[in-house]
Amino acid sequence: MTSQTIHLACLCAAWCRLCEAYALVLEREVADLASKGTALRMHWIDIEDEVELVGDVDVETFPTIIIADQDNVRFAGPLTPHPEAMRSLLRATILNAPPDARWPAAGPAIDAFAERLRTC
Repeated sequence: MTSQTIHLACLCAAWCRLCEAYALVLEREVADLASKGTALRMHWIDIEDEVELVGDVDVETFPTIIIADQDNVRFAGPLTPHPEAMRSLLRATILNAPPDARWPAAGPAIDAFAERLRTC
């Protein structure tokens, strides 16, 4: 069980049909992790409606996923909208991540976004 809340943000756009279809995949995977006792908070963020929250994050591809704990960004980038890709990412960054895992630097814009996300 994860002792801290993990934030999973999906940056998307309301007009994006790919994102719309991906929502079901993401919700299913989040429900599965929650059933395993993971403290996971999902954020579905329309980048056009949440400009202040997104800040300077440059979203080039939908969907873009950001996973952050209280101290680190664990993942930030686009992800193919396939259930197995999402499942693998979530298991690697949440379920199977050792407590002392070190994560690559995400950059100032992503770090600032993650900080704002933690307060939502």
